[in-house]
Amino acid sequence: MGTIRKKILVVDDDPDILEIMTIVLRSANYEVLAVDNGHHVADLVQQFAPNVILLDVMLGDLDGRDICKALKNTPQTANLPVIIVSATHGLHTAHEKRCGADQYISKPFDIAHLKQQVHQFAM
Repeated sequence: MGTIRKKILVVDDDPDILEIMTIVLRSANYEVLAVDNGHHVADLVQQFAPNVILLDVMLGDLDGRDICKALKNTPQTANLPVIIVSATHGLHTAHEKRCGADQYISKPFDIAHLKQQVHQFAM
């Protein structure tokens, strides 16, 4: 009997980033669900039951930090690790909207660093 694969939900409106993250995480033996908008994250969390969420800040008409805040303020998802991925660099991004994210990764991201962060939170 093999080990149960950890599930990662990736939310990013950039198809190239979605593809790269999906390939990288699947090669690290994660089950990945990649979506290009944040409109149904709460439903997807219930259906897919991810161990970690990778969430872009700029999602077209939505702000990933608002989605993160909603997840962190909901008892059922409050302890679900959320990693914010943002092209806007610097700690000011982390503090301008406190959403309770567990980690921030800037774009362009280092693949080894991405895998290490996901692995840390998927345990």
